[in-house]
Amino acid sequence: MKYTNGLRGLVPGIFALALLAAGAGFLWPGEGAPYPWTTVRGETVMINGHGLYFYDTVSSVAQMQGNDIVTLFVGLPLLAISFWMAQKGSLRGHLLLTGTLGFFLYTYMSMCFGTAYNPLFLVYVALFGLSLYAFILSMLAFDLAQLPQRFSEHLPRRTIASFFVVLGAFLSLAWLGRIAPTLLQGTTPALENVTSMFIQAMDLALIVPLAILAALLLWRRSAWGYLLASVAIMKFVTMGLAVSVMGLNMWRAGVPTSPVELGIFPTITVVNLVLAVLLLSNIDSASAQSAPFIRKPLHTSHSP
Repeated sequence: MKYTNGLRGLVPGIFALALLAAGAGFLWPGEGAPYPWTTVRGETVMINGHGLYFYDTVSSVAQMQGNDIVTLFVGLPLLAISFWMAQKGSLRGHLLLTGTLGFFLYTYMSMCFGTAYNPLFLVYVALFGLSLYAFILSMLAFDLAQLPQRFSEHLPRRTIASFFVVLGAFLSLAWLGRIAPTLLQGTTPALENVTSMFIQAMDLALIVPLAILAALLLWRRSAWGYLLASVAIMKFVTMGLAVSVMGLNMWRAGVPTSPVELGIFPTITVVNLVLAVLLLSNIDSASAQSAPFIRKPLHTSHSP
């Protein structure tokens, strides 16, 4: 099948490197204690001072280790299970695999740009690149002409699409609400030990458009709508779960956290888990033979 040979080579590499990277976040040797540091913008922050994330702030480390937990106990099992299902020809498995690869792509893109330089920098770069090309190959493997036929008419498309719009609006308001007042006041948002708001940039440039585009195309019954919806649902499940774990880890580390965020993101996780069940349970398995979902390689015939 077209493109699947590439995935067979890329996915095991992603699994092995992500296991190394996430595990090292907790197991990297080194002693020390947090210490105060004044940034180039005059902020006083607490630097972690030990382990792999030595030069990151205590707040950043709590968030990155929260993400490491999600990678180890959710991301990697999902990657292994969905890859196995996809290799068996399961559309559900391939949709899960595509969404899970989106999680790894986002995670290690952020680690490349947001983590203070450490010995695993090239591992993050490799994971970013491998996840990017695996995600592209996984998207290309779908036969879009046949994809809408595989979903039941009972799928609550408009409910899913409406929730995507709500999530896109929520992220936009949350991040722009943090940035816009500082522009009007001529000040700078809290940046800790980084020089820019890279997570906000990624969310506003990638996640918000994904949510809105998936909503519009799913509403119109476009094949791309079904595919992007699966990616968006998996992204919001993992985002909600990761931010929830990050918030608890920050609270444990004594970093101030917002009670509102601690309540909103678990809710996002639960709602998207329900949407994931609805999406996957409304796939018509009976039509598998008549409507294959994997794009077939092109064959050419020559006259004698």
